[in-house]
Amino acid sequence: MTTRAEAHWNGYQSPGFFDEMLVGGGARTACEGVIRYLAGLGDDLLERQRAAELAIKAMGITFAVYSDADNTDRSWPFDVIPRVISTQEWNAISAGLVQRLTALNMFIDDLYGPARVVADGVLPREVLSSSKNFRPQCVGVKPRGGVWAHVCGSDLVRDRDGTVYVLEDNLRVPSGVSYMMENRLITKRVFADLFRDLDIHPVDSYPHRLRELLAALSPRDEDWPTIAVLTPGAFNSAYFEHVFLARQMGAHLVEGGDLVVESDDCVYLRTVSGPVRVDVIYRRIDDLWLDPEAFRPDSLVGVPGLMRAWRSGNVAIANAPGAGVADDKVIYAFVPELIRYYLGEEPKIANVPTYLCHDDLARGHVLANLDELVVKPANESGGMGVFVGSFASQAEKEAMRLRIEADPRNHIAQPILALSTAPTLCDGRVVPRHVDLRPFILSGERSYVTQGGLTRVALTEGSLVVNSSQGGGSKDTWVLDPTMSGVRLDGTHAR
Repeated sequence: MTTRAEAHWNGYQSPGFFDEMLVGGGARTACEGVIRYLAGLGDDLLERQRAAELAIKAMGITFAVYSDADNTDRSWPFDVIPRVISTQEWNAISAGLVQRLTALNMFIDDLYGPARVVADGVLPREVLSSSKNFRPQCVGVKPRGGVWAHVCGSDLVRDRDGTVYVLEDNLRVPSGVSYMMENRLITKRVFADLFRDLDIHPVDSYPHRLRELLAALSPRDEDWPTIAVLTPGAFNSAYFEHVFLARQMGAHLVEGGDLVVESDDCVYLRTVSGPVRVDVIYRRIDDLWLDPEAFRPDSLVGVPGLMRAWRSGNVAIANAPGAGVADDKVIYAFVPELIRYYLGEEPKIANVPTYLCHDDLARGHVLANLDELVVKPANESGGMGVFVGSFASQAEKEAMRLRIEADPRNHIAQPILALSTAPTLCDGRVVPRHVDLRPFILSGERSYVTQGGLTRVALTEGSLVVNSSQGGGSKDTWVLDPTMSGVRLDGTHAR
C-alpha cells in the first residue's frame, strides 16, 4: 500500500538511463539518508518547493535571456530536490579537472609562445590558423605563472553506464557560480535539518578563494590590491552574477567608461576623489569588446588602451585575453592528447567521442548519420546553435547539412548521450529529468575545485537542453559522505 509520504515518489523509474540518486528501487549509497528524508516529507515537499520559489523572489535571484524582446529579468528556475554525489567520487572528478586545466593552461601558454605543440604535430597547423579565438595581440605575453585561464567552468555529463565525461570547457567568461552559491543558500533555508544531520561539503568559500587568486596576480606588492569586476552592464544576461561576485569579494564593479588608461600605461578607476590605480581586472567581457584600440573599434563597453597596459605588465586580467583559444570545441577534441603531451599522463576524465567536420572522412560520417548525432558550432555558448538529430525535423536536418557543408571548420558532432537523470519535482510528482553539472576550477599557484557545482536540469520531459536560457532549471549539488543508513521507498532497508 502506498502511503501519503511516498505518493510523490510512487512509480519513479528512469528506464535506460543512469539515475544519480536511485537504482533498482532503492537509493544509491551516498543518497540513502537524503532519499529517506525526502520520501518521508509527503506534501511538505511541495511546501518546501514553494518556500524556495518565494525565497528566490525575495532575494532577487534573476537571469536574463537575450532572445526576450524586452530583456526582462526572470526568477531563477530552481528544483528543491538536490543532486547528491559521494565524496569519494568527487575527489576523483576533482583530480581529473585539475589535470585537465593544468594541461590547457600549458597549451595556451605554449601557443602564444614557442608553439611547440604545433611544431611537433600534436595540433595541426590548420586548426590553429582557422581558430576564431586565437589572438595575435597576445603573442609574446607571459602572464604570472603561465596561467591564462584562471577561472573555468567545465561541463560534465554521465552516460547510461555511469561514465563521467567532460562535455566542454568554458574558458572565456564562464558563468553560473553565483547561482551555485545562491542554490545552496536556498536549500539551507528549506532543509536546515538535513544540513544539521549530514556531512554536506560547503561551497561558500568560493568568493574568498577567487579574491585570493586575483590578489596574487597583482603586479604591485600591495597588501590589499585594487580589484575590479569589469561588466558590460545591466543588460548582460549574467549581470546578477557580476554584482554578486563584486559584493562578495569587496571588489569594484565597473563598466568600461569607469576606467581609463593613462600615458604611463596603467589603468585607473575614476572616482569622485580622483583616479585610483587598478591592479587586477576580473573581466566579464569577451575579448573582442575589451579594448577598441586592439580589437573592435566600435566597442562601447571596453577600455581603450587596456591591452597596452596588460602587455606592459601594469595590470593583470583574469581570464587573460586569448584564453578562449582553448574554448574552441575543435580544440576540445585534442585535449586528451594535450594531457599526454604536456603532462605525460593518461586523462583521468574522458572526452565525449567527437567528429571534426573539417575532416573529409568525419564529415561524411556526420552527414550520413545526422539522426544519431548532436552537432555543435565550434565557438558558441549557452546552447546556441546546438542540433540534436533525434529531435530534428527533415527540414532542420537539411538546413544543418547545408551549414556544415558551408563551414565545416565551425562544426563538430558527437553521439547523442543518454544523459543521466535525477529526481525532480514537476507538477506535484517526483519524476526523472536529465541533468549535467558545471563545477568551477580556479587555477593559480594552487588549484581549487568547488565541492560540487551548478547542476542544470532539463525541466521538460525527454529534453536534453539544460540551459536556463532555453527552458532549463537548476539544483543544489551536495557532495557528502554516506553517514546515514538508507531505506527503500517501500520502507525496507536498502543494501
